[in-house]
Amino acid sequence: MGVPPAELDIDSEPLIGNPLVIVAPTSHPLAKRSRIRLAGLANQEFLLREHGSDTRIAIERASGEKLTPLNVKIELGSNEAIKQAIAGGLGLAIMPRHALYPLAGNDQIVELNVQGFPIKRHWYVVTPRGKQLSVVAQTFPDFLHTHIKLLEPA
Repeated sequence: MGVPPAELDIDSEPLIGNPLVIVAPTSHPLAKRSRIRLAGLANQEFLLREHGSDTRIAIERASGEKLTPLNVKIELGSNEAIKQAIAGGLGLAIMPRHALYPLAGNDQIVELNVQGFPIKRHWYVVTPRGKQLSVVAQTFPDFLHTHIKLLEPA
C-alpha cells in the first residue's frame, strides 16, 4: 500500500521508496530549468489523481506542510491517463516516480527539478494485526524484501 489507513487494525512496514515528483511535457518552458522554486509553479495548471487515491492523499498532506495551493485543471483516475494528458501538453502533474519507469526512452515527459521534491514516501507491506496468517502470507513479505531491489530502476 502507498498510504496505510490509520483507522484500520494493521501492522505496516516500509518496503521500498515511492517518491512523488513533478513532471511536465518536454516542450514545457520549465523542462530545461533546474532548481525551480515551488512559488514559481503557482500559476501552472496541474493534473491530479482523484480525491481518495493514495497519491492525492500524499499530495494533500504535503500541501499542508510545504506546497502552495495547486491550480488543479483536471482530475483523472489513473497514472496512465495523467501521463498521456501531460504528453499532450495539458499541464504538470505530481505523481509517483515509479509510474514513469515504463517511459524509458520516452521523450514526451520529463521530471522537473523542483526545490523540495521529490516528496519522500514508501510502499508498505501491510498485514492484519493479531490475525493468524497462512504460511504463504507469512513468507510473502520476506520474499518481497529479498527480491524488491530487482524491481528498482538503475
